[in-house]
Amino acid sequence: MTLTIEQINAGPAAEAAALLDGTYEHSPWIAERAMAARPFRSLTHLKHALVQVVAKASPDEQLSLIRAHPELAGKAMVSKTLTAESTNEQGKAGLTDCTPEEFEKIQQLNAAYNSKFGFPFILAVRGPRGLGLNKREIIQTFERRVHHHPAFELAEALRNIHRIAEIRLNDKFGVQPDVGNEVWDWHEQLATHTDPGYAEKGQLTVTYLTDAHRACAAQIARLMQEVGFDSVQIDAVGNVVGRYEGSQPGAKALLTGSHYDTVRNGGKYDGRLGIFVPIACVRELKRQNKRLPFAFEVVGFAEEEGQRYKATFLGSGALIGHFDQSWLDQKDADGITLREAMKHAGLKLEDIPAIQRDPSKYLGFVEVHIEQGPVLNELDIPLGIVTSINGGVRFVGEVIGMASHAGTTPMDRRRDAACAVAELILFTEQRAAKDADSVATVGMLEVPSGSINVVPGRCKFSLDIRAPKDPQRDAVVADVLAELAAICERRGLRYTIEEAMRAAAAPSAPQWQQRWEKAVDSLGIPLFRMPSGAGHDAMKLHEVMPQAMLFVRGINSGISHNPLESSTNDDIDLAVKAFSRLLDDLAQDLQTPSPTNA
Repeated sequence: MTLTIEQINAGPAAEAAALLDGTYEHSPWIAERAMAARPFRSLTHLKHALVQVVAKASPDEQLSLIRAHPELAGKAMVSKTLTAESTNEQGKAGLTDCTPEEFEKIQQLNAAYNSKFGFPFILAVRGPRGLGLNKREIIQTFERRVHHHPAFELAEALRNIHRIAEIRLNDKFGVQPDVGNEVWDWHEQLATHTDPGYAEKGQLTVTYLTDAHRACAAQIARLMQEVGFDSVQIDAVGNVVGRYEGSQPGAKALLTGSHYDTVRNGGKYDGRLGIFVPIACVRELKRQNKRLPFAFEVVGFAEEEGQRYKATFLGSGALIGHFDQSWLDQKDADGITLREAMKHAGLKLEDIPAIQRDPSKYLGFVEVHIEQGPVLNELDIPLGIVTSINGGVRFVGEVIGMASHAGTTPMDRRRDAACAVAELILFTEQRAAKDADSVATVGMLEVPSGSINVVPGRCKFSLDIRAPKDPQRDAVVADVLAELAAICERRGLRYTIEEAMRAAAAPSAPQWQQRWEKAVDSLGIPLFRMPSGAGHDAMKLHEVMPQAMLFVRGINSGISHNPLESSTNDDIDLAVKAFSRLLDDLAQDLQTPSPTNA
């Protein structure tokens, strides 16, 4: 029997909860408590209500839930006492057909994991696409997670339980995230292109204007043509531009997009999700033969990461007239200048000025992006509303003391540069933590010509300080620099500090943020507002037009710039629905006369 939300909302609580039996392994209390949140507005709302029950449960109840699950390829599978749901899931992953070597490896991991954590290893083996992880992926995940901290791993076990429950609920309600599946597949297909030296290692690396980069551009362009864009082109800097015209000639356009280049050995979703989600929206519009009262322009930005050349935001910068001609003389690791790379790719430098957009012809810019962090993942919320892209300042500095003999220099006579920087690092961590959403990082640390038996006479370091508002960021910077001066004064040291980068915060335009909020709320998803700690193409467009962003939850603790970066078909499907709802609401707003014109 296929369930409906109406059935869950209408029946007596006990009967409605019974319809969800098996969603959470041997734990009917979760569905029973969730009934207090009725009426549910959607299946997504029901899923979140179940998550909230577990979040509010006692530690003992949470532990009992985890322990109610069987080991992977464990005794219950061998004795055929798994629940029907677990049997189906482990079968899809091939665990019911292990080789003797695979079975032995999994048993060793089960024993090590149980010994360390006191509960079984839980993994949603049907995976982010729902088709089932392969045994190699399962074993690699097992090997990685056995080294986690116990508190972290308990939370990771619960997150995987919720993913298992999500897939089981989809089955019960006869729901298939078909659009999410297709968009997920587009990411896999695009990830087949990678730069030389990385393909052999199975790593994804796509840097500006390499053969792999140009193959990505061609593939995105073909997809845009296939789904029904009215025009598709690769512009003078390599951006892939698709345009779906509005119902009226000359209508203003909504601009969206993100980048398709990657960091080295990166993930498949950073940037690319923000290209494929709106492409999926255009495909749905085309299928419905529907036109909006505005044009819809989707851009796959050619360069954002600054990996091959230090020309970060080259793609989006060119659209606002910020192409720096000095970049053309930069050389990559092989000595090829940017000018030579662009010429080889058939790009015409003289055409770059012509791609600058006239902001008066655009309604604004919106961007979908994978979160690249753990917040949504930890909260078990699929979509987040970005309130601001953090402003950042970076410094490179050096503390200079006196190198001396480690054995003969008394502790109170030392001029230890490394200890001074260590003290600064701890202060920086504590100072940033005092502000909501401020972050500060010392990512590079070096003792030049250091030796095990020498008190460090020099220590080089970096500082990266970010916050949602520039005054908040600048206050942290001022306190950290003042503390650096105080530390060096007290220790008898000197220092140098040089500002290497400064980027202004990009707060979301209130009207556009509210449009995202309305779209997300319509899906029954709780609204969660958050700043973006990472930089995005939206920062550049923010300089000339209103912008707002939507974050999509990542799995694997939300890790990004890493091969483990991923998202689920369900979350991607929700992102497409939210974007489609934003387009529909915007169309309605533009077609409704304002009170002053009525």
